[in-house]
Amino acid sequence: MADAKTVDAPSSPPGRSGARGNPWLVLLAVSLGVIMVMLDGTVVGIANPVIQADLGATLAELQWVTSGYLLALAVFLITAGKLGDLFGHKRVFLIGVAGFAVVSVGIGLSAELAEIIPGVSPAGALIGLRVMQGLFGALLQPAALALLRQAFPGEKLKQAMGAWGAIIGLSSAAGPIVGGVLVENVSWQSVFFINAPVGVIALVMGALLIEKSPIKVMNKIDWGGVVLLSGAMFALVWSIIKAPEWGWGDSTTLGFLAAFAVLTGAFIFWQNRARQPLVPLTLFANASISIGTVLMMMVAFAMFGAMFFLGFFFQGTHGLTPLEAGVRMLPMSAGMIVASPLAGVLLGKLGPRITMSAGLVVTAGAMFLMSQLTVDATFLETSIPFVVLAFGMSPVFVGATEIIVGNAPEGLTGVAGGVQQSAMQVGGALGTAVLGAVMAGQISDRLPGYLGPAAQAIPADQLAQLKAAAAFGGLPQGTPEQIAHVVGPAVKNAFMDGMNLAFLVSTCIALLTAVLALFVKAGRKTEDVPVHAG
Repeated sequence: MADAKTVDAPSSPPGRSGARGNPWLVLLAVSLGVIMVMLDGTVVGIANPVIQADLGATLAELQWVTSGYLLALAVFLITAGKLGDLFGHKRVFLIGVAGFAVVSVGIGLSAELAEIIPGVSPAGALIGLRVMQGLFGALLQPAALALLRQAFPGEKLKQAMGAWGAIIGLSSAAGPIVGGVLVENVSWQSVFFINAPVGVIALVMGALLIEKSPIKVMNKIDWGGVVLLSGAMFALVWSIIKAPEWGWGDSTTLGFLAAFAVLTGAFIFWQNRARQPLVPLTLFANASISIGTVLMMMVAFAMFGAMFFLGFFFQGTHGLTPLEAGVRMLPMSAGMIVASPLAGVLLGKLGPRITMSAGLVVTAGAMFLMSQLTVDATFLETSIPFVVLAFGMSPVFVGATEIIVGNAPEGLTGVAGGVQQSAMQVGGALGTAVLGAVMAGQISDRLPGYLGPAAQAIPADQLAQLKAAAAFGGLPQGTPEQIAHVVGPAVKNAFMDGMNLAFLVSTCIALLTAVLALFVKAGRKTEDVPVHAG
């Protein structure tokens, strides 16, 4: 069969002027699509308790509402990026936006859908639709990054990535607050229905403003690579998610990790021999892309893994409502709105090596401040490290994204976008699981000491339930008031010890990653091959 041919999209007629192709309007259009994904990442956690009560979901089903979405997103991201390279990023982006919006409406109607689909429970319908939502989300994210690369000239790409980070930060800031308002005053379904109008606006703007992308007419798609990579990603992410339940030394966990290693080896073998590989391994011959991928994974490990516990800290230990907890975390998200454009400017002036390394040192400082938080930390005491963290993380996220996507050859920008997003998802999942195990172990060790002599009088099964509940910063449901008064302070102190240790681990990871960032090299873009400069 003949090799793939690149077919350029027809250019605009001579002398034509207007909004189509305007880089900043393209940025706005693609950002609206990705905002839907970001909002769903924050509002679902707020809606979960109400979903459980409304649909009668079990704990395992509720976990699948989140895990199914995460698995679909992580498994399909690189494949979705390749589809954009093959069939045009604009087309794939618009399909992803439309599918995500339609499925979001279906999620809000999951109870009604279960009534007309034999043998499917409302929770089962919700889980299935969340998996589909993850697949469509995977379609639009790498395409969005590739469209930015296409729209902005090389010298403006860093600024675009800074603005991109600010928009994502704004949506993250709005997520907990919008979700809290909707759940408390409308319904949990409304947090998904809101994607419909956002999706319609993104579709109209995308269709009118985005230029057609160059596409490749393929005689053969690397389905073998798709299957092997998807299987490897599934085995890794599934083992990460389930390891806290099974145990890291359990044969099932080790079996999935072994399957990941075998499938990864098979994937590398296949890619070296495939005529039109899914992920050309020559992409990673550029050291900046390879290091940028590792940086993205490690930063997501440290940030998302540690930040996962703050929701339990605010809602469990402090007893705040979801909306109040969102307001407490607002300084970090709001700080990113300011820090992300500034990061783009600094990256342009100082380069990625100094800027990213300095950002990681600042991040380590913020993590250390969080490790010193106490049970009765005030709004000011939590706001200071949150703002510091925003200014530390922004140069890393903006810089790593620009390094990965900006150094990729023109024909592989979709794949590079998928690599960047997959690194973030897998790093965050790994950080949540590993730091969760660290925290749970610390709580288990410290709780009996805080209970003192009272621990000897508590039956073993009740003590185990107390330790499990302590990992969420609270007491088991139904705990009598007289018992809660005695063991409550011990549970809170043990939780704080566990959370502080998790932040100390994240501090060390940020410092190690700062050293790694010193080896990154900025790249000049060429039409086909990235070349190191300096």
